[in-house]
Amino acid sequence: MEQKKIDRINELARKAKTPEGLTDEEKIERAVLRQEYVNAVTGSLKAQLDNTYVVDGHGNKTKLTRWGEKEPK
Repeated sequence: MEQKKIDRINELARKAKTPEGLTDEEKIERAVLRQEYVNAVTGSLKAQLDNTYVVDGHGNKTKLTRWGEKEPK
């Protein structure tokens, strides 16, 4: 996610705490930007975990699997 968008999220968060608050358009913009941020962080974490291996005491590498998935043979 671009730093400009993160800065805008922070700007809207600061404005929301002021007595004037956010307009309806700004609330919608904030929701859209927040969802985009969550999607970016989640996608990055999934990509990192997809490339993570666990090494056991015998030196065997095992790829992490998703919760509930069977281990590949």
